[in-house]
Amino acid sequence: MKLAIIGSGKMATALVLGIIREKVLSENDIVSCDISDDARKAFENKTGVKSLPSASMALKGADVVLLSVKPQSAKELVADISKDCKDKLILSIMAGIPLRNLYAWFDSKRIVRSMSNTPLMVGRGATVFSCGDEVSENDRELVKSFFIASGVAFELPEKNLDAVTALSGSGPAFAFEYIQAMVDGAEKLGLDKKLALELSVQTLAGAAEMLKQNMGTPDELRNAVTSKGGTTAAGLAVLEKAKFRGLVADVLLAAEKRSRELGEMAK
Repeated sequence: MKLAIIGSGKMATALVLGIIREKVLSENDIVSCDISDDARKAFENKTGVKSLPSASMALKGADVVLLSVKPQSAKELVADISKDCKDKLILSIMAGIPLRNLYAWFDSKRIVRSMSNTPLMVGRGATVFSCGDEVSENDRELVKSFFIASGVAFELPEKNLDAVTALSGSGPAFAFEYIQAMVDGAEKLGLDKKLALELSVQTLAGAAEMLKQNMGTPDELRNAVTSKGGTTAAGLAVLEKAKFRGLVADVLLAAEKRSRELGEMAK
């Protein structure tokens, strides 16, 4: 099995590191390409995988093609490589490019569209992928193995990808914003900024781990640490007054709406 990567950026680098670390493929089974000398050097230094200046060179002998280029550059690039991708499995990690466009560009439906997030870079990614009509069960399992090497992966219909983009794609930025708000609040209470950040990160990571280990639902775990008339209850009352859950729902709705708009623009 040979994997050719078109675009040697950060997300492709993270994906390849996971694939190699989990022995899904070896360094010798993968090749990448990029027009940027700096990108190629960075990719090779981090992964040990050869990165070439020419896409046509990288595609020779490949069974799977991973598209990891800027969406605005995709159509022009595909025009140059589509003839070299005949009969290959195409896996796109490009944001906002719908399957219908990829079908037209490659004249194939053996295509998978995916949405990953940046925690992929630390082995804690969340990926959802949608498969074209000609994707086989073996193709599905291979694609899933690529992604679970760096986190978790789920297959859903393409119609769900806008919601996924809002939740897990944009979600890390929302989490960073919440952590920064905690740090800012802690500083106002007199805590050192560095310590406040460390405590905030550890607190959220620990809370997430409790959920991951199925120690209870979010509501159950919240209730377990909320004593009537206590400090947690006082803080939660402020969140409730501010309609915190409704605000978060509105945040996701706005992100999902924008994702749909960008998809329409890609027609």
